[in-house]
Amino acid sequence: MENPSQARVWKLLMVNALSCGVEACMAAGTVYIPPLLLQAGMEERYMTMVLALSPVLGLIFIPMIGSASDSWRGHFGRRRPFIWMLSLGVLLGLQVIPQAWRLAVLMSPQHPQWLEAALQAGGVCLMDFCGQACLTLLAAMLSDLFPAEEENHRAFSVYSLMTSLGGCLGFFLPAMDWSQVHIATYLGGQEAFVYALLTFLFLSCLFTTAFIPEETGTRGGEGKTVSCSSLRSWSSRYCPHSLLLRPQRYLVALGRCASACMSVFPRVYTTCVCVPVVIWRLFVAEMCSWMALMSVMLFFADFMGEALYQGVPSAKPQSQEREHYDEGVRMASLGLFLQCVVSVLCSVLMGRWVALLGVRVVYISGVALLVFATIILSVSESVITVTAMVAVTGYTLSVLQVLPYTLLCLYHSDIQAFFTSSKPRPPQLNKNVDVAALTEPLISCGPATLHAEGHTGGLSSHGAEPAVGLPHVSLFVARGDTGDTDCTPVSQRGMCFDMAILDSAYLLSQVLPAMCLGSIVQLANSVRAYMASACCFSLLALLCSTRVVYSHADLQR
Repeated sequence: MENPSQARVWKLLMVNALSCGVEACMAAGTVYIPPLLLQAGMEERYMTMVLALSPVLGLIFIPMIGSASDSWRGHFGRRRPFIWMLSLGVLLGLQVIPQAWRLAVLMSPQHPQWLEAALQAGGVCLMDFCGQACLTLLAAMLSDLFPAEEENHRAFSVYSLMTSLGGCLGFFLPAMDWSQVHIATYLGGQEAFVYALLTFLFLSCLFTTAFIPEETGTRGGEGKTVSCSSLRSWSSRYCPHSLLLRPQRYLVALGRCASACMSVFPRVYTTCVCVPVVIWRLFVAEMCSWMALMSVMLFFADFMGEALYQGVPSAKPQSQEREHYDEGVRMASLGLFLQCVVSVLCSVLMGRWVALLGVRVVYISGVALLVFATIILSVSESVITVTAMVAVTGYTLSVLQVLPYTLLCLYHSDIQAFFTSSKPRPPQLNKNVDVAALTEPLISCGPATLHAEGHTGGLSSHGAEPAVGLPHVSLFVARGDTGDTDCTPVSQRGMCFDMAILDSAYLLSQVLPAMCLGSIVQLANSVRAYMASACCFSLLALLCSTRVVYSHADLQR
């Protein structure tokens, strides 16, 4: 008989394994994608615009996918069919990006250059969008699978740790010189070899999701989700043999997932226009912080290769300018690797820091450190200093990966207090609802939360399951101060949907820099404009972070 605690440990590792694989692929893309687009002949302004396409797609479709998965009930659980569909997009992008030139020559031998750029742009958009959507669903799966206090803290600590480790691996591989490896020459060079390694890693991590015991659907027409009690009982029903014997059921599930995504658009729109004030403030602060940090991370390889190593990305292969640029890209990858190492260390200590200093101090200090680092990056000529400044932003990266979701779960743990307008007013109830029902749990909260008991410190969790048979309570969020109450009931806001909103802040933070920074760099005739813009964004983020609601006490201010 398998030990239940051991089974839960294996389940935790299997869920987070795919997070590590996805993050590794996206980290390597952060290093290679701008240089590859520039080497294909794109101008700086068009290269940055290509990077904006994937976030725009994410802003439109990731909230829809999150909302669809919240209400999905299928044979393979709520999240996994969506994760498997999106993983196909990641795999396709991993194949197209490094082989774009070969594919372009095969498809258009006379004019392959423009087709190469188009294929790379399509591969970049596909991999980035599908990867970010996968991470959103994996975080929601953690909320489903680990509702209790201790396992909540452990689950999301491991999630942050594994994504950071994946980033370390994704940045470490491009930092190495693989050009002398024979198989790298056969595959088409350094980039093709690195992407082949990433494909093997991602497939290995994806395979673990077939063994994750998840909610398997509804029964008897009731709204109860059925959770398997252990890995043994789940595997008896969903072992790999059953997947092979019944492929048609798998395909039907994927088809139903796609149709579900398209059917939730009206609800997504209604809910988005009625975002509670606390989530709106957190969204703006997180978006500005990510704008500063992503302006550094996305363009750091190009900045290092051109500004500090005086290289030229469009120079001919084997030329001195191209070699200098490639060396700068490898050094930038090393700096981003150190950033992830710092993020891993900070993730381990994050709980203690929050308990000691409070979430407000930890969050604001992370943004303040980003301001200092971007100022140094804008003016320094030293490779060592620049690398060190990028490394210390790992603290900010860890803060942005953990604390916004922790605050979101705090809000969901007390929706009557947090999900109302700035001017409190009595909640509106359906006619047939007993007022006493408001005292019952309305929503389960997955991730670890901050439980404010007269102070801002102290980590806790809210793992209560929704009360069975609880009457439907319509607690509306008022729209500003106008008194409108035609918004979506707060009780219908799913955790994954609000997680997707926060992830949209990450996606939106890439759109504005990507749309305008390329033109700014061309006007300034210097890639240092990337770091100067990041400094401006970080100052704005510092201002917005002071307006975030960190505890119940902030509601009274």
